[in-house]
Amino acid sequence: MNIYHKTFALAAIILLFPKLKLKGSGLFISENKNAVSSETVSGKTDNHLLNSFYSNKQLGSFIKENQTFFRLFAPTQFKVELEIFENVEDTTGKVFPMQKDNDGVWEIVVDENLNKKFYGYRVYSVENINDKKTPNLAVDPYAKAVATYTDYFNPRKSIVYQEDYNWENDTWIQRDRRDLIIYEMHIRDLTSHNSSETSAPGTYQGLIDKNSKGGLNYIKSLGVNTVELLPAQEYGYVEIPFNDSLNGRFNTWNPYERNHWGYMTSNYFAPAGYYAEDIGILKRNQWIGKSGAQVKKFKDMVKAFHKEGIAVMMDVVYNHLSEYEIGNLKEIDKNYYFRLNDNGDFIEESYCGNDLKTERPMLRKLIVDSILYWMKEYHIDGFRFDLGKLIDWQTIEAVIYEAKKINPNVIFVCEPWGGGYDPKGFSLRDWGSWNDQIRNGIKGENPFNGLGWIFGSWYGNNDINRIKSYVRGTLIKDKFGLFQESAHSVNYLESHDGYTLGDFIRLGLKKIKKDEVISDIDKNAELTEQELKLNKLAALFLFTSQGITMIHEGQEFARSKVIVFQEGVKDDHVGMLDHNSYNKDNETNYLNFNHAKTNNELLDYYKGLIKLRKIHEAFRKADYNDYSFVNLKNEFALAYNLNFGNKKYFVAFNANPNSKLKVNLPKGWWKVLADENNAMHYNLKSVNDSIILNPSTGIVLMLK
Repeated sequence: MNIYHKTFALAAIILLFPKLKLKGSGLFISENKNAVSSETVSGKTDNHLLNSFYSNKQLGSFIKENQTFFRLFAPTQFKVELEIFENVEDTTGKVFPMQKDNDGVWEIVVDENLNKKFYGYRVYSVENINDKKTPNLAVDPYAKAVATYTDYFNPRKSIVYQEDYNWENDTWIQRDRRDLIIYEMHIRDLTSHNSSETSAPGTYQGLIDKNSKGGLNYIKSLGVNTVELLPAQEYGYVEIPFNDSLNGRFNTWNPYERNHWGYMTSNYFAPAGYYAEDIGILKRNQWIGKSGAQVKKFKDMVKAFHKEGIAVMMDVVYNHLSEYEIGNLKEIDKNYYFRLNDNGDFIEESYCGNDLKTERPMLRKLIVDSILYWMKEYHIDGFRFDLGKLIDWQTIEAVIYEAKKINPNVIFVCEPWGGGYDPKGFSLRDWGSWNDQIRNGIKGENPFNGLGWIFGSWYGNNDINRIKSYVRGTLIKDKFGLFQESAHSVNYLESHDGYTLGDFIRLGLKKIKKDEVISDIDKNAELTEQELKLNKLAALFLFTSQGITMIHEGQEFARSKVIVFQEGVKDDHVGMLDHNSYNKDNETNYLNFNHAKTNNELLDYYKGLIKLRKIHEAFRKADYNDYSFVNLKNEFALAYNLNFGNKKYFVAFNANPNSKLKVNLPKGWWKVLADENNAMHYNLKSVNDSIILNPSTGIVLMLK
């Protein structure tokens, strides 16, 4: 049965049996051609037929020999029209009927070069065949550039985009994963505060401004070798109005009505237009990204980072789409692209309203195509997958297999949760995972009743043996270990989620109460002696542990996220610490470089630890058996010898907050690489025989 017969059969069945309860918005013929199985009618299975659709055709819009091709995969739909617009504001355009091939691809060739023209698709489903209403304009899921109107529906127009770019011989940064020192960052946060003194705050071009005190200049001064951008693919910027509803959902949680972090992706091939425009804080009811300049500016940004030897990773969200927007895959072909329950409702293990059915062959292809496109077209060096466990294993395997054909050193890491928890499974497939064990074991799970080792406490199943395991890479050979090799462990103590490490410590030490209103933000940012000690202790452990090292923006100066007042927004938590600032495009999230000066001692300490990790390969590439641990009569103390090549190191920590610790040293004179005061100081002192560690401090020594 070809695609036309299938489609008309579907239409006939729906018209003849209008009261049948369908799965989602479609009903499918069984393989018996003329028979409809009881299972199909009851909505229990339609997967076999849907999964049989597949096409290797190039999808999206592209230009060849002054002709413009348009292709859209929508196998269960009845009719699709292409609409082309001269101007982004136009409500009507020129309409072209599209034809569907046997593999479910709708296509048309327009005998004209339509570069920079706007377009979209009108998709007619089988059940609304008799509906006289025109469907919403659907954005091309393969669009290379997109213009978005900032209404909570986030209506979009795709842009035909084809332009050469001079990469000046740029290519990927080739680096052993164990050498990575990742700086997780948001494009706007690094330059939006006035202390950054950037020419175009909050933009791609502002990030690489050579005169800025923030952005690339600041990142370069830290010494990190990789940045991980929070989602920068086009996304749903605006949510429904506060205390209003849409489709039964009441917005009672987001008075800012924004998605600052970008975790509501709409288009997997298009860079975010917002970051290309110097327009300040986003306002409603305006078109952004309509020039397509975001494509070139994103490439300029990547090239500038690469010139400084800094790799660029992207945080990508392939598990769900923007929840509230219209005209995306939900209207293109809901049955094919989404996980639905027996009532045809979206499954939302992502807690974001809809979960993509990544196991569908053509959705798997879309994900792989997207990854390869960003690698080839934008020279992206690696990817972090949001809620990776919501992606099926076959897709996970296909992604890394195809990507490594292009760049064998491409980086793939993920959150190994969402629909389960399986860092071991990712490790078996050569993916890295965020190591939540080291995060929770070292600092704790929460600052109120779940403090960790740096506070002189044990959280969950942690004990001194777990701490030893983290040092060596959290390997599966240890009890509760996770990874086949240390290169799969992304060690971190702070990310965009949750309290910053600085605020976690402020709360854990009870300097601030959970709901306390902070009257002096600058004073709050200033570290007490004990806060400084714990920040240094945590950082020293992080940078001397095997695995990939990641810090979050501002961690290096104990950034505090105090919710600031924003005009027109009623937030009852203004002045309190924020643990989930996803919705705030304001100084709650922006990096205040005046606070970096305030806490310059901690900032210098991080710079020293980054230098230590770069120079001393032992802390990146030592084997499990290169370690020998010393038995200390202190529950929260740790010491070990590390022999790597012809170098010998001795490392000791005293996480007990109440007592000093005497540690006897192996024979010889030892150079102090880091202690409670400095890391990689220009005037390195030497010690022998024994040392005294003050409470909440550590030391790293190398045999002279």
